[in-house]
Amino acid sequence: MTMERSITAFWFALLASFTSAIVLLVQAQQNPGFISIDCGATIAYTEEEIGITYEPDEGLIDYGEIMQTSKALTYQNNRQLLKNVRIFPNGTRNCYTLKPNQGKNRTYLIRAVFWYGNYDGKNQAPSFDLYIDVNYWAKVNYSIYSYEEIMYVSQADDIQVCLVNTGNGVPFISALELRSLDDDIYRSGSGFLQLYRRRDVGRSLEFDVRHPVDVYDRIWTLRNYDNGFILNTTSAIDVSDNNNAYKYKVPGEVLRTAQRTMSASSPFEIQCTPSSSAQKWIIYFHFVEIERLTTGLQREFTISMNNNQFTETVSLDYLKPVVVVSTPVNGSLITFSINSTNKSQYPPILNAVEFYTVGELSNVPTAQDDVKAINDIKATYHIKRESWQGDPKLSSSNLMGEIVSSVSQLTRLEYLDLSNNQLTGAIPETLAELPNLRFLDLSGNNLIKSVPEALKKRVVDNTLNMSLTENANPCLADPCPQKKKQKTILVPVVTSVSGFFVVLFGALVISWLIKRKQIAESSERTLRLKNRPFKYREVSKITGNFGRVIGEGGFGKVYLGTLDNGTVVAVKMLSESSEQGYKEFQAEAQLLMIVYHGNLVSLFGYCNESKHMALIYEYMANGNLRQHLSGKVKIHPIGDQPKVLTWSNRLQIAVDAAKGLDYLHNGCKPPIIHRDLKTTNILLNEDFHAKIADFGLSRTFASENDSHVSTCPAGTLGYLDPEFHSSGQFTKKSDVYSFGIILFELITGQPASVRSRNGSASIHILQWLIPIVESGDIQGIMDPRLQGEFDINSAWQVVEIAVSCTRPTAIQRPDIHQVLAELESLVSKSSGSFEMTSLVLPSDNAPVAR
Repeated sequence: MTMERSITAFWFALLASFTSAIVLLVQAQQNPGFISIDCGATIAYTEEEIGITYEPDEGLIDYGEIMQTSKALTYQNNRQLLKNVRIFPNGTRNCYTLKPNQGKNRTYLIRAVFWYGNYDGKNQAPSFDLYIDVNYWAKVNYSIYSYEEIMYVSQADDIQVCLVNTGNGVPFISALELRSLDDDIYRSGSGFLQLYRRRDVGRSLEFDVRHPVDVYDRIWTLRNYDNGFILNTTSAIDVSDNNNAYKYKVPGEVLRTAQRTMSASSPFEIQCTPSSSAQKWIIYFHFVEIERLTTGLQREFTISMNNNQFTETVSLDYLKPVVVVSTPVNGSLITFSINSTNKSQYPPILNAVEFYTVGELSNVPTAQDDVKAINDIKATYHIKRESWQGDPKLSSSNLMGEIVSSVSQLTRLEYLDLSNNQLTGAIPETLAELPNLRFLDLSGNNLIKSVPEALKKRVVDNTLNMSLTENANPCLADPCPQKKKQKTILVPVVTSVSGFFVVLFGALVISWLIKRKQIAESSERTLRLKNRPFKYREVSKITGNFGRVIGEGGFGKVYLGTLDNGTVVAVKMLSESSEQGYKEFQAEAQLLMIVYHGNLVSLFGYCNESKHMALIYEYMANGNLRQHLSGKVKIHPIGDQPKVLTWSNRLQIAVDAAKGLDYLHNGCKPPIIHRDLKTTNILLNEDFHAKIADFGLSRTFASENDSHVSTCPAGTLGYLDPEFHSSGQFTKKSDVYSFGIILFELITGQPASVRSRNGSASIHILQWLIPIVESGDIQGIMDPRLQGEFDINSAWQVVEIAVSCTRPTAIQRPDIHQVLAELESLVSKSSGSFEMTSLVLPSDNAPVAR
């Protein structure tokens, strides 16, 4: 019976694939250069009115759910594609991949259609972002039928249209359309053209003109301007190829109508105030002389836009179309006038006009070889995963079989986590050829434990961290439950010309390893000072007998120090009267021994000698974030001391901190809760990269499936999750709340507790700023030290992210991974310069563990 079902299923799948192939072939014949997708449809069909065949989206996207729009609502003659939507309740970024036959470096009209249709019965349309490949396209927040359309020159054979969840409801889409255009029209240099309006002027019938009348399927909407005289003709428009306008193939039905002013002395004036924030525009004017004029005379006029940023004089011949394309003009307000010249006796005329904003393609798309490799990986392992961005994070994904060779083609790969799967076979030696790979976790599999020599050499040279342990997740719980001793392979422990040493296992549960290299030909000795125990006399020597205090907290004082190899460090000493206590101090050392990430402050070693306890950290030259936001920087950083954090700096600091927190929450197993996230625990290095510090209150979950940690009171007032006061439980969303407060501090420059208006008391920062935000006055909360030097759009988006992080209940807040994706998107779109310092984006986008 099972065999019969399998055979039946096979033939059904084969028949379905064959049917889909026929549908695609028929559509290609009927509408060459068209891709028309009904998102959520289950069968192909033809919209008879426009003569276009729509196909289901199956095979173009692996995830999402199909929902039916409300039958109580209809729109545009109840078109088939508006009867259902595909929604994406899971994942941050969900993408359709379009594969036009014409390939890359061609111009395409791409249109995404949205009809909310109250599919969920909530009568509240969501808001989300739309991306074209890796670049921002538009914000979608429509409750009515609408569409977003661009003219796009593809950089690759495949084009991705992505819906990005911004925490304001579930993204959805009704239809997706691609139309191939002639290559030398609708191009804007390095950007793309985003349609604002496309107007058919002078027409009297109340319907849109599109395919098949328009062979490119542009949608022309009726627009007649006040005080204009309507013209029309039944004569055929001259579309011969001796006129450059023929390439645009504007339908004769559009060009045979127009408006003109009442006299030659009256200009044709139009003013438009778009709701979007675009600042750069390109306008396409379409003209045809459709009046028979006195022999020997012509209609001639001059177009002028936005205070003469663009001007051009046009002369018309009877029935011959002219297309005028403006140069890019700047301004949030669009104004243009068409004035008859002195030698013309006829009023100015306008047949049709298209308004486009210029979108920036600031992000470089993924190399095609990488795309192919990632798709091969997904196909081989049957992966259907939403929001798979950046380096493959495939731990605990039930992967079976050998490590696919396509991984070795990802030349920019930095972090590869294949732990806790069922992989078998040999470890590919070609992994050593990946130049950027810094961390490789193959633990928890059934691989042959013979490590290729090339990989061993990478580890020896300190260009690769590699883990082959059968259990890569050491216990962090307190107390740690007893487990059977795990067999561990360290690849390799240490090598050098003169030999190797394995020294000293510490008293803080985790084994401490010292690596020494001795070079026979030289008397110079190099000591690797990472995670090793120090004697108290060494600590005293490092700090110059504790000569320079650079910080102080509840634990004690922090001293500036220098290791034997010249490395500058910060030494945190636990005072006997410390409120933090031995347990928290020990917890911080224990945690930092086994986690490592570019946005967490690194631990060099520790001292635990009698009454003397010390932690030796990397030195963060620019102190903590609160010092800079308050303007009270009491440190002397390496290089010039800046006066104020710019907006671009603040965005990057937010991304850095989010990366560190994302690693703790989602890169560690079991996850780690910081529990005391605040601006004084966000430290800045000499390049103003941010790193999270102070893990004395951090706790891990007992297992990866746990949702909270029951704990004694911890954290700092102002940053505490409101739910903690009632439940006494910390969750990952507690850290997210604290992170939201940090975002508000970056925006405002104010601390978590601010003075009330009359100065009589301190109030929480949310009490002060939320009413101002709700009034729409973002200028009223921005840090005055910025002196207005910030991008208002990105500022609003950071405010929205911070608001979502600080919602009163944990279930309403996003995961930090989602927050990180949104912030990284903002940084990628930010064009501001880093005024404080030259800032190099960190290369470790994925967590690095050891």
